[in-house]
Amino acid sequence: MTQETSGTIDEVGAVSEALSDLGLTPVLVGGMALVILGSRRVTHDFDFVIARPDDRLNEVIAVFYDRGLELASRVNDAGDVVATMIDNRRVAASRLRIDAPVSAYFFNPATRLRVDLLFDFPIPAAELMKTATTMKVRSQVLRVASEEHLLRLKRIARPRAPSRETPRTSPFSKRGEHAADSCYL
Repeated sequence: MTQETSGTIDEVGAVSEALSDLGLTPVLVGGMALVILGSRRVTHDFDFVIARPDDRLNEVIAVFYDRGLELASRVNDAGDVVATMIDNRRVAASRLRIDAPVSAYFFNPATRLRVDLLFDFPIPAAELMKTATTMKVRSQVLRVASEEHLLRLKRIARPRAPSRETPRTSPFSKRGEHAADSCYL
């Protein structure tokens, strides 16, 4: 593991610990969860499922902004950050309250670290926690979704060929909405 990777794990571990301190224990899902479980998949972002923060939203925003991670204003179909960051934490909190998305992307332009938060989506955090494994990665403790849940999530996320009848959705979509209706900016 490189010094850069070690620093990234420390950053992510600090985010995970701070969210847990708020009572929103994050469960790692996606490609990085598979890497931690031994996959050779190449991925650079961390995907966490947490319960909806509701009245703790300002504290959640502070967890990220205090560590140099800002809410991404727009991502492309591949999931890459393509528009400016929302550098004001109050504006970020307002956007998340108003838009009520199923997920939000936080990005640190200096380190290129990206952390995606999924709010009880597509599987509730409480359900994932029941079978999650607590793993120590370097000096950091992370809760990793079970292999069964990771496979279930993979099936849910498997891309279908878009057509006029089945528009693609975005992680910024509200439940039941299409991406074009709810992208930031």
